[in-house]
This record gives sequence, C-alpha cells and structure tokens, in this order.
Amino acid sequence: MILQTNGVSVRYGAAWAVRDVTLTARACEVLAVVGANGSGKSSLVRALAGVQRHEGTVLWDGAPTPAGRIGYMPQDTATRAALTVFEVVLLGRLRGLAMRVNPRDLAAAEAALTEVGIADLADRRIDELSGGQRQMVLLAQVLAGDPLVLLLDEPTSALDIAHQLHVLATLRAATRQRRLITVAVLHDLNAAARFADQVALLHGGRLLAHGAPMEVLRPPMLELAFDVHVAVDPGSDGHPVVLPLRARWS
Repeated sequence: MILQTNGVSVRYGAAWAVRDVTLTARACEVLAVVGANGSGKSSLVRALAGVQRHEGTVLWDGAPTPAGRIGYMPQDTATRAALTVFEVVLLGRLRGLAMRVNPRDLAAAEAALTEVGIADLADRRIDELSGGQRQMVLLAQVLAGDPLVLLLDEPTSALDIAHQLHVLATLRAATRQRRLITVAVLHDLNAAARFADQVALLHGGRLLAHGAPMEVLRPPMLELAFDVHVAVDPGSDGHPVVLPLRARWS
C-alpha cells in the first residue's frame, strides 16, 4: 500500500495550519512527522485520518481512505469510563462486534495487549491507570482493530524513557510484520532518527523536507524549522544524534 498526498491544506478560519503538503509513505515504513509547535503536524495527521476538512487529495493505493482500516490515535485520549483495560482494547474491534463477541475479536484483543506488553493490566480499570499506561492501552486498542494504516499523534508524549523505547520498537515491529503504513507525530528528534524510515519536517504549515532521517535531520534544516543552533553527530548505532545548543535569538 502507498499513501500519496497532493496539495493537502488545512485552514481554520483565515489562518492556514497546513499549506500545500505533498508526500508519499509506503507499507512497512514508519514516517515521522516533526516540526516546532504550531507547524501543522496534528492538523496534517487529522487530515490523513479523514477527521479534518482539508483541501487537496489523500489517496491510499490511488483510492480514498479505506473505511474502517485506519487506526487513528489522537493526542487527546482521555478515558474515564469505568471499563477494564481488556474491554477498552476490545472496543478497537467495534466495527466487527455483534450481540455476541466473536472469539476472533477476543483473541485479537488479547494479542494486542501482549504485543504492547501490558497483558498483566487486562483486568485493571482504565481510570485507575497512569497517563502513560492509558496511552499504551489505547495503542493496543488501535492495533486490535487490525488496521492497514496507523496514524499516531505523539504516541510517546506521556511515557518514561523505557516505555518510549518499547512503544517505538513495538510500532516499528508491527509496521514491518503487518505491512502497515505508520505515520507518527514525534517531538523527540532523536527518536525519529532512530525509529523512522522517513521523516517529514514541517515549518509554518509547509513541508520543508522529506526523506531519510540522515537527509532531513541536518543543521541547516533544523535551525530553520526550530530556530535553534544544533549539532548533528553520527551515533554509535549509525543513526544521527541531534544536540540542541542554544536558541538562535539568545
């Protein structure tokens, strides 16, 4: 499967949040969307998910959005319902649920909990969990729906370092094994460098650069996009390491 956008733009009133973004993402690859606050990352992902009105086209293998096969995890994922973790994950199968739960739906929910590494939380109530734990439950819910596409807005924002690494490694593995297209908004440039196959760098709602992390995460691009002086060095694992030095106005 291939995702192709052509001239995607999002406007709120008279203000353009996203302007004329054209890019491509492929199955088995993670595309990280990065940029400063207000650069249009969330608006772009909402447009890809089909929940945000936009101009331009979003095509999946040349066709419109595949109904029911997009796993979208927004930033705002507050869940206060008195449901167990297992019940919340099972809701990811809602499009296929009837009066009686199919054994395949139960198995898919169990598998997603195991895949994310939180099977031990299955019987806990969702409103008793920490913010980071809830975020991982919602990731399992998205995976349980057997998506063709994952669209994730800051999936690691509430997680500690160990769980960030676990979630990003899980996403990358699921992307490869399930042959998914995964598009994730990330604030951590080093996480994008390590776990993404492609990076889309936004600046002022426009696509400033799109390509392999080593091509995009370079000082001239990052200094323009974030208004900071940076150093980018090769890491011990071969991925670039971004070191912010100081704001350009200081």
